[in-house]
Amino acid sequence: MKEVPALEVKDLRKTIRKKEIIKGLSFTLYRGEVFGFLGPNGAGKTTTIRMLVGLIKPTSGTILISGKNVQTDFKEAMKNLGCIVENPELYPYLSGWENLEYFARMDPSITPNRLHEVADLVGLTDRIHDRVGTYSLGMRQRLGIAQALLGNPHLLILDEPTNGLDPAGIREMREFIRFLAKNEGLSVLVSSHLLSEIQLLCDRVAIVLDGEIIRTDTVESLLAEQERVIWKVEPFQAAKKLLQEETDVKEGEDHTLITPFIEEKVADWNKKLVSAGIKVKEMQAKLPALEDLFLELTGGKHHD
Repeated sequence: MKEVPALEVKDLRKTIRKKEIIKGLSFTLYRGEVFGFLGPNGAGKTTTIRMLVGLIKPTSGTILISGKNVQTDFKEAMKNLGCIVENPELYPYLSGWENLEYFARMDPSITPNRLHEVADLVGLTDRIHDRVGTYSLGMRQRLGIAQALLGNPHLLILDEPTNGLDPAGIREMREFIRFLAKNEGLSVLVSSHLLSEIQLLCDRVAIVLDGEIIRTDTVESLLAEQERVIWKVEPFQAAKKLLQEETDVKEGEDHTLITPFIEEKVADWNKKLVSAGIKVKEMQAKLPALEDLFLELTGGKHHD
């Protein structure tokens, strides 16, 4: 039997004041997958997430959560969804446990035992009866995720889950999200501006620009496709001119030249440089950071 995706988005569109903001987005999330949603400021990430969680209606298109249509079967779809859009809404004067009890009252199917389970899952058992006002930001984020997990959803949507966290908190949140995906089989959609974190966290990434997805792929494939060769050569200008006759060339830091990595061509380029009397001091194949690739694909536009 074919696996039902945790989330399936088909040709999603949103028009606001006669302007099309979201232009036919389509993507799929599978069980146990962490999926990154990236784009520069104004790309349409937040608008898309608001449609996914039912806060605003799409102009057209389909959103299926565990096979349930958000537009036509809203209650059933929402049973399979947990989300934190921006910051978790918590009551600081109540304890963590009281916050969970409050939200659990909204769903009669949530048992007291489930509160214990989620508190343990997010590592707050020892502090769950302390007032939320005494929690660190990282603990509040984890309590927010515990709240989102109360209904035992298949899909968790997190909008900027590491916002405001220090490096240790960011690492802890990353490990926790990976744990949820691997050990609990949860599918997680993460919207974030921290590209280095997305590179470490996500299985696949969708890059959004002006309301359209311009690339969707595994992080590994995206980076491998953009593998480069860094050349240290003398004389510099002569080497640059020769390589430009063969391929695209950029100038890098420390007086280096950067070309695409084309396995069957690199040895030939090296041979031509040496034959032309150019000294090749060093050549190194290197994967770009996701940030470099992101800026390349989005034309250098600023990201959130």
